[in-house]
Amino acid sequence: MIVFDLRCSGEHVFEAWFASSGAFEDQRARGLLSCPLCGDVDIGKAVMAPNIPAKGNRKDVDAPVTATEAPTPAAMKAAIRALAEAQARALEKSEWVGRAFADRARAMHAGDADPAPIHGEATIGEAKALADEGVAIAPLPFPVVPPEAIN
Repeated sequence: MIVFDLRCSGEHVFEAWFASSGAFEDQRARGLLSCPLCGDVDIGKAVMAPNIPAKGNRKDVDAPVTATEAPTPAAMKAAIRALAEAQARALEKSEWVGRAFADRARAMHAGDADPAPIHGEATIGEAKALADEGVAIAPLPFPVVPPEAIN
């Protein structure tokens, strides 16, 4: 996974996690990204400042991290691992349907398919159309990738 600082045309800056730089470009091109603050879909990479400690300015790695300090690489790896484990537990009884998500959700809502827990991909437009049709959907609180892309 890789984290990017992103910026919408409304100048909101936020972080997002992707499997690769190519995954970011693919999702942006398909309209799958939006600003969590204003919903804007005009998203690009924001300028990122590297977090490199200056010589002689290293902090004790056992000292508690305050809200103004960046987490250590070990803490970031532990957080990513915990997020991946939580994602796996949340999705273990749900079927990945990929780009067929909107069609499958719509079919279940109409009674043309048996209800089942599913997760997949939908553009913002598809998600809005499903909501307008009364189809109960919810975004997941973590990034989801196809099963074959999980590292």
